[in-house]
Amino acid sequence: METATLAYDAVLFDCDGVLVDSERITNTVLRTMLHELGWQISEADCFRLFVGRALRDETAVITAHTGFTVTGEWLDTFRLRRNDALLRNLLPIPGAVGAAREIDLAYRGRIACASGADRHKVELQLAKVGLDGTFAGKIFSGMETPRSKPAPDVYLAAAAALGVDPARSAVVEDTPTGVRAGVAAGATVYGFCPPDSPSHNAPQVLLDAGATHIFTAMADLPALLTGRPAAHPAH
Repeated sequence: METATLAYDAVLFDCDGVLVDSERITNTVLRTMLHELGWQISEADCFRLFVGRALRDETAVITAHTGFTVTGEWLDTFRLRRNDALLRNLLPIPGAVGAAREIDLAYRGRIACASGADRHKVELQLAKVGLDGTFAGKIFSGMETPRSKPAPDVYLAAAAALGVDPARSAVVEDTPTGVRAGVAAGATVYGFCPPDSPSHNAPQVLLDAGATHIFTAMADLPALLTGRPAAHPAH
């Protein structure tokens, strides 16, 4: 496919909930640790309060419910327990591996992964599902930018590294926090919301945050972004 036929100059992917099915794993670890602090938070509330946000930015919420002052050591322990669970249990979002490879081919490498998570987690997850090669040298962490999502910093950094105008980029997100980050960067945001998923938001939530396109299956994304069916159906 010739570049001139593409609607965008680059595609910028979130990671958690878009490429990898990590949110339930991560939140199970977090919820367990919050229970250990005495906060008997429900699964639904844990998803609502923490998915799509950097945990380091939400420590005041934890303190308010537990009286515990979150320390660097506690956050390090969370990351170690989280990473262990991800290494054991992580799977790709159905269709995401094929979709990312097809889009990478169509866009001649002008894709990136721009996550709010720490770099080690992102690299671990992409390697676990076989996408480390696809995104090699094009991984951006919101932990390494001045501000985390919903600020646009990580998407602006990714677009700059690819040499593209963020306003000519498509962003693929699954949380309102991430959608707002993409919108703030000036990008066109595609909101991913598979049906009946406890870790994904309803379409209207993403539309209200500023997404202009909604899709429910990763296998459909290549056609939306390239104008042709995916070469690698869902797998």
